[in-house]
Amino acid sequence: MGSARSIPFTKEVRVPLEYKGFVFEQPLRLDFLIDEVLILELKAVEEVLPIHQAQLLSYMKLLKKPLGLLINFHELILRNGKVSL
Repeated sequence: MGSARSIPFTKEVRVPLEYKGFVFEQPLRLDFLIDEVLILELKAVEEVLPIHQAQLLSYMKLLKKPLGLLINFHELILRNGKVSL
């Protein structure tokens, strides 16, 4: 766990995946969990696709976190690469 400006964060958080009692061997990994509330998912893709948004929503649901932010660094203006959920 790290801290930047006294805001705690954890990077590469393992998200266990279980379905009907079956636990998958390969857990999912989200990029950052900020202050145990905000999931931050970073991309560098030409276009943010629905699958990227679904990935973030899945993390939020599995970890029961209220906030998620998907940022695409492939945009010239960062404001164009942000999708809040």
